[in-house]
Amino acid sequence: MITAWSRAVTAEILWHTVRGPRGMPVVPLTWPQDRTPCAAVPLSHLDDVDSLPHRAAFTVHTGHGHPKTLVATGRVDLHWDLSGAEFVDHLLPQELAKHPPTRLRADSLMARRENWWWIPRALVTLRDITRVDTLPARTHPGDALLVRQPHSDDPEEPRTTVVTAARWPEPGQQSVELWPRDGAALAGEGEAAFVLGHRYSPDFERWERWYRSGTVDGEILHVWSGDGAPQPGDEHPGTAAPLSLLDRLSHHRRVAKACKAGITTVERRESRS
Repeated sequence: MITAWSRAVTAEILWHTVRGPRGMPVVPLTWPQDRTPCAAVPLSHLDDVDSLPHRAAFTVHTGHGHPKTLVATGRVDLHWDLSGAEFVDHLLPQELAKHPPTRLRADSLMARRENWWWIPRALVTLRDITRVDTLPARTHPGDALLVRQPHSDDPEEPRTTVVTAARWPEPGQQSVELWPRDGAALAGEGEAAFVLGHRYSPDFERWERWYRSGTVDGEILHVWSGDGAPQPGDEHPGTAAPLSLLDRLSHHRRVAKACKAGITTVERRESRS
């Protein structure tokens, strides 16, 4: 798991709360001193980070030899690095190598000053790994991770399956039959479910999470809400069309605005504590 996590350029964090399962794509990083898996999440994703419980699953797709999906479950530590000092000192070199937008925004002191909002991070670290599961590879753009509440007594440990569908319906009150990639039956019993996929362009200026949430009965996902979808032209998640110049500028402004809003929110919390 550690080797796959350190080699990959994208990964996911999945979790389950009393409000249901959730997940987000991340850039996989490791702490240099002990190679512990972690992610340095920009504060534009504050809503996701705020819902993280004490346990979560880190998932990564291995793309060499015999591809598969690895899922490591354990305790997670969350640290607000508002100054960005820990991120810059320990994790930035890895992210520069893996994530082109960070090379544009933070590869020099001048760039970091100009894009200061990109440096504060929520550092999410996977500690005390209790289990590592091997799931089928995600080889088609429509393949996704299905996250459900666990069978075990631990209400925070997500249950994960790789699934696909003939087509993913538009968000709303619709249903879709899920096909597990391992051929096993889902045997849903009406539990809350979250389907997560993501697509990105080679330069990562476009990195779009798509999801469907709802409940699973048998093999059927009853969709309550969702956003985005895999596109027919995508050969795999990394072949999404790049953004146009105007779209890149608009996207940059949106990310900056969201990061600044997240930073302000966390700073206000810290000042009250």
